[in-house]
Amino acid sequence: MQEQSLSGIRFLIKLITQYAKIHERTIGSTAEEYIRQLGIRQGEWIESFYSDKSEDWSVEKYADIIVDLKNSIGGHFTIKEVHPDHVVVKATGCPFGEAVKEAPHLCKMTSSVFGGMAARRFGYGMVSLRKRIAVGDNGCEVAVYFKPTDKEEGDIYKDLPITPENGNPFEWEEDTITLLHENLKRSDDMIQDLLEEIEHLRAKVKETDVQ
Repeated sequence: MQEQSLSGIRFLIKLITQYAKIHERTIGSTAEEYIRQLGIRQGEWIESFYSDKSEDWSVEKYADIIVDLKNSIGGHFTIKEVHPDHVVVKATGCPFGEAVKEAPHLCKMTSSVFGGMAARRFGYGMVSLRKRIAVGDNGCEVAVYFKPTDKEEGDIYKDLPITPENGNPFEWEEDTITLLHENLKRSDDMIQDLLEEIEHLRAKVKETDVQ
């Protein structure tokens, strides 16, 4: 008997993580770019639930919002530190639960949502995923910087386009779609080359067996 009952949320979490796992195995590192682009747009959509685009955010408000949004979708996040140039949040639970360990690159969603929001509100965002449940850490710890720094490395977000009023942040720009398509095609070509090489080697083995 299973310890946890099936629910719609649990089903969707498993579905998303399994899809992400297959996606990553199919196209490799390009999968992270897909997640990044989706996270940037998702973050802009989420902002609309907290304030309008013209409202100025303080660092404290930013920290409160990124924690609230994560907890609203099933995470267990708290604020660890708030400084004028950066904030640090931590978590004891991921919205994807333990299933995130099957697709660690989903952490790019956290990076791009947090970083995209910082870039739009403060002009710059650099996200350091210090600790991640997805890779075996006991919890997550994420630092978000609002100015360039040499204290640590991370994913940088800046000069992000902002959707006009009454627009849809999920209407992807043509150049972004083209870029992702080219990356996907490149991965497909690599897979095709690999298959052809395997067939070539298989033919060689057969020739050797015949001789």
